[in-house]
Amino acid sequence: MNTIVLADRHWGIGYQNRLLISIPSDMNFFRQKTCGHVVIMGRKTLESFPRRLPLKKRVNIVLTRNKSYQAANAILVHSRDELLEEVKQYDTHDIYVIGGGVVYDMLLPYCDTAYVTKINFSYQVDTWFPNLDKMSEWRLVEESEEQTCFDVEFTFRKYIRKVGKL
Repeated sequence: MNTIVLADRHWGIGYQNRLLISIPSDMNFFRQKTCGHVVIMGRKTLESFPRRLPLKKRVNIVLTRNKSYQAANAILVHSRDELLEEVKQYDTHDIYVIGGGVVYDMLLPYCDTAYVTKINFSYQVDTWFPNLDKMSEWRLVEESEEQTCFDVEFTFRKYIRKVGKL
């Protein structure tokens, strides 16, 4: 599985169920990577989307503990085990974990690639992504040239899990 995230200098990813910033090139990167694939998210992430609708041109899997929760055009699962059973029908390279914080924490051990748009700025946050730079099982393998949008500097990074680790 893959994970994809936008994170600030201290690995903050959101505040009050919203992204920290919307960077057009990051949104394009996200679309490029995830279109035609499977995306896994928590209920709060789904509810942060416009009109609370699943993403188009993707298989949307939503993890929620609420068994009566309804979401059109999405597959609903209610536990990690149910989720892991559901994704067995897909190629793991076609699956992207897209948030939020609880879902990232739960599924990072199952991911082998992480795409991180890393912002060189600190925001007020209430949700974080694990700091891959401090995790011995993860290795930074690619980093783009620094880019700027709205006076905010950022890079696109790719991390991979070292072989032999789960």
